Amino acid sequence: MRRFALALLALLLPGLAYAALNLAAVPIGRTDLPWWRARFAMTLHEAQTHPGAQIVWLGDSITQYWQRTGPAPWAQIAPVWQAYYGKYDPLNFGFIGDTTASVIWRLDHGQLAGLHPKLIVILIGANNLGRPHWGEALTAPGIEAVVNDAHAHAPGAKILLLGILPSIRSPWISAQTTLINQVLAAHYAGSTLVTFINVGRVLERHGAPDAALYVDSKLTPPEPALHPDAQGMARIAAFINPTVERLMR
Repeated sequence: MRRFALALLALLLPGLAYAALNLAAVPIGRTDLPWWRARFAMTLHEAQTHPGAQIVWLGDSITQYWQRTGPAPWAQIAPVWQAYYGKYDPLNFGFIGDTTASVIWRLDHGQLAGLHPKLIVILIGANNLGRPHWGEALTAPGIEAVVNDAHAHAPGAKILLLGILPSIRSPWISAQTTLINQVLAAHYAGSTLVTFINVGRVLERHGAPDAALYVDSKLTPPEPALHPDAQGMARIAAFINPTVERLMR
């Protein structure tokens, strides 16, 4: 309730509240969007019907893309998900366009209610750097708030936190992505609860994001690389798989 009140204050009095409130670290829902409300209701139903889910993924469109299929090989991402996580009765709680604030809202409104996963995988933060333009000073604490909230709602779960993926959007976003991942790596070094992995290098070629591994570059017209395609997601899954298996044990 206190965090909701603070978020409301920030929306009503942005100039006054901004100095004292990090919008990336408080619950801000997107209930004005019908499709978002429908997806949230669907995930609540999935949680109720899959109480034995052992892995839960939390995130934005990149996570939601695990459910993607299509006629082109690069769109066949769901089979990769099934191959790596199907045995864990996994749940995909990825929402297109969500920020850290949106994930916190979802958690605080029952998304993990009734669940007792062994592992929660968190991949969030890319949208903080888009339209909200929340840099490292806001986004790193926002991601930490998501982790803390997930732990509060599922205290028995281990948490695998993935670094923000590299993208081809702007030099500022690329610089902030690197900085945020460095901050998170240092913050969670030695943690027994949270394992941080920067998976970005599996999507890079010669130190830069490889557009050939992204869905966006294959669209008509092409868009800036942000969402890994089937090959990119397979690389991510293979890279983190030893850690996932260790944490599941």
